[in-house]
Amino acid sequence: MRRRDKPGWYAPAALATDALGVFAPVLAAYTLTGEPHALAVAVTATLAWTGVRAAHHRYALRGLGETGGLLATLHDALLLIGLLCVLRVLTGEASSLLTAAAALAPAPLLSALTAALTHRHLARRRRRAEALCRVLVVGEVGPVDAVTAQLAARTDHAYVVIGSVPVGDGRLTCGAPETGRLSADEPTLTLALSEVLPEGPDGSTVLAAAHHLEADLVLVAPGTLLTGERLRRLSWAVQDAGLAFAVASGLSEVAPGRIRVQATAGLGLLHIAPPLRNGPQPLLKAALDRTGAALGLLLLAPLLAVLALAVRLDSRGPALYRQTRIGLGGEPFTMWKFRTMVADAERLRPALESANDHLGGPLFKMRRDPRVTRVGRFLRRSSLDELPQLLNVLAGRMSLVGPRPPLPEEVARYGSAALRRLSVRPGITGPWQVGGRSELSWDEGLALDLSYADNWSLTGDLHVLARTFRAVADGRGAY
Repeated sequence: MRRRDKPGWYAPAALATDALGVFAPVLAAYTLTGEPHALAVAVTATLAWTGVRAAHHRYALRGLGETGGLLATLHDALLLIGLLCVLRVLTGEASSLLTAAAALAPAPLLSALTAALTHRHLARRRRRAEALCRVLVVGEVGPVDAVTAQLAARTDHAYVVIGSVPVGDGRLTCGAPETGRLSADEPTLTLALSEVLPEGPDGSTVLAAAHHLEADLVLVAPGTLLTGERLRRLSWAVQDAGLAFAVASGLSEVAPGRIRVQATAGLGLLHIAPPLRNGPQPLLKAALDRTGAALGLLLLAPLLAVLALAVRLDSRGPALYRQTRIGLGGEPFTMWKFRTMVADAERLRPALESANDHLGGPLFKMRRDPRVTRVGRFLRRSSLDELPQLLNVLAGRMSLVGPRPPLPEEVARYGSAALRRLSVRPGITGPWQVGGRSELSWDEGLALDLSYADNWSLTGDLHVLARTFRAVADGRGAY
């Protein structure tokens, strides 16, 4: 599948960074410390690192720039260490382990930095409608509207809908241009002697629309009118014409790692693994949460004392603010934060309800809330007001990463889908924090939290923590 105008220098840049990021530091470190066979070791390490990366398709143009690459680089670095340890034992290489570790350290850092810069460059191009995959959507009116709306709601992917071919009656509301229409009834095919795989009326209509719009991908949203043999023949026609073909499963917010494809009795089955709720990973998460909270409180104690003093000197009232929030399984708990508002803020809230900037949900947020103090504005902008929640993490009521802890009055207005947010512990940071915070609509924030609850993993938490630093420095949506 072609992604138009995706820069061709991504792969050479990634390969050059990986190679030089290993070769130069290893050669320099081994030469300066007088270790033997410096050149041979540098070449071996370079080949091992680029080999590991190539084996995982890190230089394939289709994947470059699509993600920040942090977790992939960490995964590859661990494999590199294991591979080099095996080579060390087999060859009897006896250089200093400290020298080897210091020499290899820059490689994953440079690779992750290059991947992040490539991702940002590609994101900027896509915001300018470049480097995109042009998609023609085929299906019944309802599924076509749903798929088109979901693709249009986000910009962190390559797909842009440029047209549609509805099946049956009905009027599209998604705004995608209609470039053909398929009959509600499955067409009757007549096989001529010269034809091996006839494209039929469905294939002819879809191919005509795809060629007219210069589509790169035909995306089918199957329904009662387009399934089984009809869908199979359409795939033949599209693929024989050299176009990419994909089918929307109807599932949303399911991580690829939870999906397993299996062919049984000629049927293509999607097996969906359940969310991680029990086992070693949740136990390890709980241990890391409490360990991280304890270390954080110890190391940040001087900063916490300074911030508490600043809050007390800025306005009347206590330094810490406690509030009842709802945690895992709907259990209420007391959450701690630095006070960022005047002491009687809750009493003043009813008079401000009409000025709520966060419409469409139970949240209350004001961009210029008059109750926020001068120090409070700084604390909110820098997210330093959240630091006392380390006490909640240490007590096991919160996690370092998780959905935003809701208020009881918010939970009272939840629907059945929103209640699923409470199936995991709330966090100091999470998908809401790194995704835009208060600038997100209620539905956008809920979608992020539900995706986290269903697709949680330790590696995903590490990714959120890494993105948190950027979100805090950016300050976007913090008010």
